[in-house]
Amino acid sequence: MISSTWQLGITGTFLGDYFGILMDSMVTGFPFNVTNAPMYYGSTLSFLGSALVYSKPAGLLLTLLVLVVYLVAIQFENPFTAGIYAKREHERAKKGGKSERKKEL
Repeated sequence: MISSTWQLGITGTFLGDYFGILMDSMVTGFPFNVTNAPMYYGSTLSFLGSALVYSKPAGLLLTLLVLVVYLVAIQFENPFTAGIYAKREHERAKKGGKSERKKEL
């Protein structure tokens, strides 16, 4: 989770895509080159570790529930994130094409 925050920065971690604050490009360095949702999996592993340390079966059950919720969230979040970056690149390409036409005229 720390390495994810390092890659995204505080703004990207807590505000990021949902508020239209985008990085220059999608982050693909570690840990995002290992998994597309390192913070979700790191959080799940933290819950699992706590459940094991305290030997609580309820903690294991809650960890499983958290994992399921995160896996569902990933199904919506990944396409959303890819879509907003694709939209921005499309808009940049359109602006680039217009400026090239103006130069030709």
